[in-house]
Amino acid sequence: MKFAKIAARHKTVPHGGLYSINNPDPRILDFSSNVNPLGCPKPLRRLISTCMDKIPVYPDHNSSILKESLSEYLGVSAENLVVGNGATEIIYNFCRALMDKNTSVLVTAPTFGEYEAAARLCGAKLQFFKTLDLEADISGFMQKIPKNGIVFVCNPNNPTGLLVPKDVMTKILKTAQKRRTTVFVDECFIELAQNPHQSLVDMVSKFDNLFVLRSLTKSFGLAGLRIGYGVGNKKMISVLDKIKIPWNVSGIAQEAAVLALSDVGFLKKTQKLIAAESEFLKRSISGIAGFSCLDSQTNFLLIRTKMPSRLLQKRLLKKRILIRDCSTFRGLGQNHIRIAVRTRRENLALVRALEEVS
Repeated sequence: MKFAKIAARHKTVPHGGLYSINNPDPRILDFSSNVNPLGCPKPLRRLISTCMDKIPVYPDHNSSILKESLSEYLGVSAENLVVGNGATEIIYNFCRALMDKNTSVLVTAPTFGEYEAAARLCGAKLQFFKTLDLEADISGFMQKIPKNGIVFVCNPNNPTGLLVPKDVMTKILKTAQKRRTTVFVDECFIELAQNPHQSLVDMVSKFDNLFVLRSLTKSFGLAGLRIGYGVGNKKMISVLDKIKIPWNVSGIAQEAAVLALSDVGFLKKTQKLIAAESEFLKRSISGIAGFSCLDSQTNFLLIRTKMPSRLLQKRLLKKRILIRDCSTFRGLGQNHIRIAVRTRRENLALVRALEEVS
């Protein structure tokens, strides 16, 4: 059997989550996944228990009702929306649709690793811009924007948690537009940020070179159901819809997403909790010798550690706490971890465990 060279060389991207470790203990407190600390909206639990009759039925391949809900939720036309089996499916489809071996791609580092993996799978030419604070380094970044290429910006960025304001993002869009380059903006964490109104979703109608990625995985706690969506111009969406696999989103996931989007109070409650608990964690952990927290504007914190991150993860696992070892992020060394913001009781358990292992 002979495989295509580019597929045979493909490397999977390490992620957090319970299944990132061997034989996970279900009692583990998982701080490595950045999902909503409140879980999913309570009405979804009732919905799932009544969905047994949907299991033998093929789902709507176009996710039509979900697109109508998203259209109302975002204030954009359903024709500007594509729905995916998680945000990551859309990243790979986007790269398949817009890239080949001649495409120049600019990616910040550190950031979410799937942009690089998906672009490499298309044979694209990658360049990286190393920064922990894109807004502070924006001039250098804009100089690197290629002609006729693709730029990836994760906003807020994973793993730093920093959000680039809308006016600065607009400068990136304008510069890219002049160079006929498309800007892919990943906003999967923006609904949990302290200022979600910095979103670029309403700019899609003004910039043909803009594509915005969103997810219900993090904001509404639907990681196990896999729901992501993208917002872009109609031509781009038409191509993405044509190349996705049929029935890519299950019927139960579509119904759950529609119900979640109707619960506006759930997000407001979450944002309030994250603001308070993020401050608590930052203050508490920065007071422990050997740890310093970077500023974050969303539901996770990047922490610089004196102890190697892999060793720290191993010691915390003995206390049934899982944190993200960030040594696998391009651009970060062996001394950074990332933690999700959770509830006060859970955050206290993490702080006590860090005090004991430091």
